[in-house]
Amino acid sequence: MPKTRILIVDDSVVIRRLLADILGQEPDLEVVGSAANGKLALLKLPQLNPDVVTLDIEMPDMDGLETLPLLRKTYPKLPVIMFSTLTQRGAAATLDALARGATDYVAKPANVGGVAAGIQSVRDQLLPKIRALHTAQTPVDAVARPGSPRGRSGAAASIRQQRVDAVCVGCSTGGPQALGALLRELPGTFPAPIAVVQHMPPVFTQHLAQRLDQECALRVREARDGDRLEAGLVLIAPGDFHMTLARHGAAVVVKLDQQPPENSCRPAVDVLFRTAAATYGAGCLGVVLTGMGQDGLRGSQEIAHHGGGVIVQDQASSVVWGMPRAVAEAGLARAVLPLTNISQELIKLAAAGRRTSAQPACPIAAKGTS
Repeated sequence: MPKTRILIVDDSVVIRRLLADILGQEPDLEVVGSAANGKLALLKLPQLNPDVVTLDIEMPDMDGLETLPLLRKTYPKLPVIMFSTLTQRGAAATLDALARGATDYVAKPANVGGVAAGIQSVRDQLLPKIRALHTAQTPVDAVARPGSPRGRSGAAASIRQQRVDAVCVGCSTGGPQALGALLRELPGTFPAPIAVVQHMPPVFTQHLAQRLDQECALRVREARDGDRLEAGLVLIAPGDFHMTLARHGAAVVVKLDQQPPENSCRPAVDVLFRTAAATYGAGCLGVVLTGMGQDGLRGSQEIAHHGGGVIVQDQASSVVWGMPRAVAEAGLARAVLPLTNISQELIKLAAAGRRTSAQPACPIAAKGTS
């Protein structure tokens, strides 16, 4: 099987050597070249024809943010992994990069306890993403979906679900873009609360919530311990904390903890899904968006066990069809839909069992009157 060809773009000689050493030790990976800035990278792309690009954000002459739109004009589907810092500025720049077409990101090691730990941190983050993104470029067969014929990946008939009392969303690789596309289509009058687990480190989730709050009719913020779930509110689990849901009198509240990671993730989708299923029962609706791995599978089993439903994103619209595929292949998905169809399905399901349906989105009016 051919090796995965990688182009490293970073102005630091030390970082270029570090990445080349890490990647060069893998029998299935090959570093085909490097560049010190975006200008040089754009010149080398047609010569080297890489399968994956790692791209630094801050570089002289042409930085990563300037490079991305130019790269995407010629290479719209080439996986690009940003190499960013775990800082407020780095988090904001990374989200800018994702909005401009980056596929994913890896955080540069900071406060990890030495060089060896830093190298291991990069290895643990980068290698799975390179392999998953390269594999994602090769289509797999469609998965049979309960309630819809094999091969139909478009708008299936509306799934049956009793009144939706809460929507829980899980996502990973490609998730920030998918989450934004989904939430922007929901009205500020959406009648159910939404809880989200996006695999991201601390600082990044806060910036993601702030950005989505500016873009969406719904109110969006990073969850805090003790927050109440409310209609029209989206709570995003903070990086490095599991988010659980529990009843407190008549309300449902968020509890945050740092119990061991599940599926190598904290926050983990499984943690949110199973506590939501136990709390809301058949009124819980799970949504699994693009992401690598299987986080969300066991949680989806819990939602189904309690009578709730699960919708997953289809392969064609996913950056990596790992998490959604695991749920679909287990026969737990009531519908497998393109990303563009999921918001309308949520609106229909949330309106079921209620006297009034959700109204068209109007960001200013919806937030101004809440």
